[in-house]
Amino acid sequence: QVQLVESGGGLVQSGGSLRLSCAASGFAFSSKAMTWVRQAPGKELEWVGDISSRGFDTRFSDSVKGRFAISRDNAKNMVFLQMNSLKPEDTAVYYCATSIGDQWKSGQGTQVTVSS
Repeated sequence: QVQLVESGGGLVQSGGSLRLSCAASGFAFSSKAMTWVRQAPGKELEWVGDISSRGFDTRFSDSVKGRFAISRDNAKNMVFLQMNSLKPEDTAVYYCATSIGDQWKSGQGTQVTVSS
């Protein structure tokens, strides 16, 4: 079955960096665009960015553009979110996700906490 497992979250000071990883299995990873979303406490789910299936194209929300980068390794079925210049408002649970058929699949998420 489809599995997405995020890792790499943690506590970091404002201005710091973190690299999140997402290990995928159970579907044709190299043919799927992958998305990162986040949910801060008490807030709605927020789209962070996505990467095309071959990794040539990325898009980001205005709130993270210029600070975050997404990459992928199709040989290892992995997608990454590099987060730089982190701010307290980046504190959230981060999920990787993709669409499978008519369903949206995501992992269990990884917590990122940015202290001021």
